[in-house]
Amino acid sequence: MSGLKAGDNFPEDVVFSYIPWSADAGEITACGIPINYKASQDWANKKVILFALPGAFTPVCSARHVPEYIERLPEIREKGVDVVAVLAYNDAYVMSAWGKANEVTNNDILFLSDPEAKFSKSIGWADQEGRTGRYVIVLDHGKVTYAAREPAKNHLEFSSADNVIKQL
Repeated sequence: MSGLKAGDNFPEDVVFSYIPWSADAGEITACGIPINYKASQDWANKKVILFALPGAFTPVCSARHVPEYIERLPEIREKGVDVVAVLAYNDAYVMSAWGKANEVTNNDILFLSDPEAKFSKSIGWADQEGRTGRYVIVLDHGKVTYAAREPAKNHLEFSSADNVIKQL
């Protein structure tokens, strides 16, 4: 498969690894317990932005991609988006720590792990190193309404919060 496009159904049985945010494990050094996050099931009746990137704590991802979504979250919510999630191949512990490092609480943005980039590979959007590529998928009740992959690892245009807000 070479990506998803508007009008496609989100694949069935997509499961990511995830550590839910909790106040009692809010410190960056606190380790939660990874759970299976059943994305296909949980997102079936919601409006969702899933943006993916090559890795946690990396330059473009940490300096621009995630901070832009955090900053624009109120505007995104006003557009009726129920779930905003960031996806990378890093394990759930790293993704959880990255969320804490960005001071994201209450699962305002879900920091999801795509172990071994399994999902990204299944849609043909993993990078050359086998990691999660930089892309975005917008879903409305299980249907893709917008999807785009960046042409290069450090390119940030199509999956930026600014561009995605224009697509909503």
